[in-house]
Amino acid sequence: MLHYAVVFLVIALIAAVFGFGGIAAGAVGIAKILFFVFVIMAVVTFVVGLLRRG
Repeated sequence: MLHYAVVFLVIALIAAVFGFGGIAAGAVGIAKILFFVFVIMAVVTFVVGLLRRG
């Protein structure tokens, strides 16, 4: 999931360099969403792992 967030961020940066504002904004939005989903899933996995050990 984090891989896809980085990929969309790179796409957004390349699109911004070439002046495609709409494409860059869309890719940044997708990258942000995927990053936050990844963070939430990582925290949930960490908490579940701690609960299983205890």
